[in-house]
Amino acid sequence: MSAAETAALGNIQLLLVDDEAFFRSTLKKRLQKRGITLLEAESGEAGLAILDVHPVHIVISDVKMPGMGGLAFLERVKADYPEIEVILLTGHATTADGVSGIKAGAFDYLTKPIEFDHLISKIQQAYSLILRREEQRREAELRERMERQMILTERLAALGTLATGVAHEINNPLAIIRESAGWMEMILAKPEMADAPRKADFEKGLDRIEKAVERARRITHQLLEFVQKPEKKASETDLAVLMAESAELVRREAANHGVEIAFDRREAVAPILSDPYQLRQVMLNLITNAIHASEKNGRITLGLENAGDALVRFWVSDTGAGIPPENLEKIFEPFFTTKSPGKGTGLGLFVTRGIVARLGGAIEVDSALTRGTTFRVTLPRTLLPPAAELPSPEQKRQGMFARLTQALSKEKE
Repeated sequence: MSAAETAALGNIQLLLVDDEAFFRSTLKKRLQKRGITLLEAESGEAGLAILDVHPVHIVISDVKMPGMGGLAFLERVKADYPEIEVILLTGHATTADGVSGIKAGAFDYLTKPIEFDHLISKIQQAYSLILRREEQRREAELRERMERQMILTERLAALGTLATGVAHEINNPLAIIRESAGWMEMILAKPEMADAPRKADFEKGLDRIEKAVERARRITHQLLEFVQKPEKKASETDLAVLMAESAELVRREAANHGVEIAFDRREAVAPILSDPYQLRQVMLNLITNAIHASEKNGRITLGLENAGDALVRFWVSDTGAGIPPENLEKIFEPFFTTKSPGKGTGLGLFVTRGIVARLGGAIEVDSALTRGTTFRVTLPRTLLPPAAELPSPEQKRQGMFARLTQALSKEKE
């Protein structure tokens, strides 16, 4: 057997189930010499108990055993652990059981006394099948992620094309509406308007206009912040101080919701070189989201820690209702929100992830229903300068054409 084949066998976790102790002992020694990690059980019941604790790739099981027979054991294994491959061992007189086993999902069957090299070959084949299935599953997951990314990229391209023009076009009438509403408020506040009919209704209407204008302004502001990609301005930033300042800015809103904000000061973190203004927006977005996700008497924890020599990490954790698993991959998409109409724009986390990415970091989320949500932001200690933009394919072609033209000109000279 080649070194590569021996190394491959060394990755296999195998369970041998047989009621004959001498047979198990002999086969175990020979398999272990080939580098296979092996567990053993004297019955089907004992084998199931081992599988509950120790994951394995392949099971070798005798068919004829007292108590739970090999076929019943096979049925339980394929029902509870469908990824495990099972090789059955039968006597010459019970080959029909082996055939029945294959029909029930066994990988193959061998008759006793077994030929050891033939058994090794079957083990290798079963393990290769397991590896192929894992590779196919990874490829399927990769394709799914790529398809989601392509959909998101198309959305972002459309958003980037429209956002700037739309935002500016909307901001102009919004300014006029806001100015007109302010002017009407000034008129209603004059003494001669004190007894005006239905004054309270007019004031209520103006208040609704101002709130709607503010909501529209917030949406266009967030769109422009993402599309325009403001220039990064790095300076020494103390994340602990920045976190405390951000918490103080939303302290009143948290109190109105009956939510407590606490700090996890487990270790000291030295200041980093980053953009404090954009980081403050990230913190405010995450803390505000946590407040809205929390119920009365809820608790928000802000934490900060070192994440190695080159990284730091801060997190915002709440005790809210949590995010459903089916929404975890959608929360960073533009305009996705679970809030009721008028309560959220669906851009906060979208913008937050964009800022974190521009600062060279990454954002992750963990959530469990009824137990809360935690957002973790990992940042480099030093904000790297923007990488030079790579030439596009068209620019490459133009460059090659220019160089070729130049070379031909020199030859003519």
